[in-house]
Amino acid sequence: YYYFSYGAEQYWRFLLTYAITPNLIVTQQGAGIFSAFTCMFLHADPAHIFFNMLALWVFGRRVEDACGPFRFLIFYLCCGLVADLTAVMAQPSSTIPALGASGAVFGMEGAYLMLYPSGRIRTLIIWFVPLWPRIPAIWIMLYKLPFQIIPAFDVIFNGGDYSVGYWAHLGGFFGSIIVVFFLRPLASARFWKSLPI
Repeated sequence: YYYFSYGAEQYWRFLLTYAITPNLIVTQQGAGIFSAFTCMFLHADPAHIFFNMLALWVFGRRVEDACGPFRFLIFYLCCGLVADLTAVMAQPSSTIPALGASGAVFGMEGAYLMLYPSGRIRTLIIWFVPLWPRIPAIWIMLYKLPFQIIPAFDVIFNGGDYSVGYWAHLGGFFGSIIVVFFLRPLASARFWKSLPI
């Protein structure tokens, strides 16, 4: 809406103001700490918001079932804030703006895993013909996490430059697990008992 109403230049200026830029948080410039909240509601393009909302729908609706709509909203926003602040702490001198809901969405994935450790996710796999198997959620996360952890540490130790907020993803994911661990101890106990080890 903003893009079509005000044009590309104004749109990008708006994004740069309200996206989260670590060095602007540290030096208290721009929108400051407020951008840790606003950046969750900004996306770079339609594909960015589509895939975030798809993942939110897949994982978030079950988390909302477990805690109710109001607590879900608070939990979602807290996951996003923890994710954004994790990214700032990991790269405090970064001048690259970050935006999107993926940190909060990864938080929903972590919470889903703790609340429904035996849960299965219907997943589209294209292999000669489309397949829709129900894959255990823990397998999906075990597949996804290395693709977040390895680049995240590459950023820290080798100065890797990525257009993806890996530290935000990890902050949201592990932050939500810690919250569920303390607030829902019975769910945490079920999770540990269900692990195949």
